[in-house]
Amino acid sequence: MTTVLALNPLSATDLLTSFGTIGILVVLFAETGLLIGFFLPGDSLLFTGGLLCATGAGSLHLSLPWVLLAAAAGALLGAQVGFWIGRRAGQALQARAKRPKVAAGMQRAEELFTRYGPAKAIVLARFIPVVRTVLNPVAGALHTPVRTFTFWQVLGGLVWTVGLVLAGYALGAFIPGVDQYLLPVIALVVIISLIPLAREILRERRRRPDPSR
Repeated sequence: MTTVLALNPLSATDLLTSFGTIGILVVLFAETGLLIGFFLPGDSLLFTGGLLCATGAGSLHLSLPWVLLAAAAGALLGAQVGFWIGRRAGQALQARAKRPKVAAGMQRAEELFTRYGPAKAIVLARFIPVVRTVLNPVAGALHTPVRTFTFWQVLGGLVWTVGLVLAGYALGAFIPGVDQYLLPVIALVVIISLIPLAREILRERRRRPDPSR
């Protein structure tokens, strides 16, 4: 009898082992284009994909050009779809976002637009978990010009995907045996990817007035 192991959608290695390169495209599309994908491990998936291209850990062999293509395609198509969903649904998205994390992400995305303007906000959002999921429909709901959104989301998406994949590949290529420490390395990447979100939360708390005063 064959034992079927449960897939952990939060594990980059599980996703890559089960679906390979196509999993990168699908996961990034869902994370950047659909609100339900806010929990998916985009950062660690990109980094791990690049790392496995260099090391070929276990029986999993990934091609760097195909990983780069799948990552870019998923991230860029997902963002554009999310934008058009926002255009169609408008402010109804806010009412449908019942999860506290998604609602907070939407609020933060709107604050980024107000504070930095569309161009910088769209690029910065790529590097902030959850915010990169919700900013695209928020941009659509705020009627950001299509050309403006498309240009900056393509630029930010390519910097994010290509940068993380090549970072993982470089680590695997230049540090022999790093694949033996795959889990600690992925954990470190996840922690680093959460730093921008933690900084934003701290800034938000500092801006709030102290109720005791």
